[in-house]
Amino acid sequence: MVDGSHPVPEEQLAAVREVIRDVGATDVPEIVVINKADAADPLVLQRLLRVEKRSIAVSARTGQGIEELLTLIDNELPRPSVEVEALVPYTHGKLVARAHTEGEVISEEHTAEGTLLKVRVHEELAADLAPYTPTPTA
Repeated sequence: MVDGSHPVPEEQLAAVREVIRDVGATDVPEIVVINKADAADPLVLQRLLRVEKRSIAVSARTGQGIEELLTLIDNELPRPSVEVEALVPYTHGKLVARAHTEGEVISEEHTAEGTLLKVRVHEELAADLAPYTPTPTA
């Protein structure tokens, strides 16, 4: 995040990158968010957007660019990779809650036996759900 209305926003950006290096987070993907786009000098804004390849201009005051930023962040977030179907007994509701918080629920149906989930989750949760994989009916 850099203040687009700052006289020398590149200095702010350099300071942030130094902290990122200091904490050992240089391998984390970077999106440069230039805030106060509504108050920034248009030439400075254009320069920053041209130089910083993964950048976006936003204004917290007006809302400009916020939706685009949220979409960009959503596209960059890692997604769970294992698709699982599980019939989780009602006595194991914590597993259903984990599926909702740690994964992506594709479908959910409440049956007499428990909650039938179709989810995308990470490997650890997939292993926890594995005992509840429904057996195919003949």
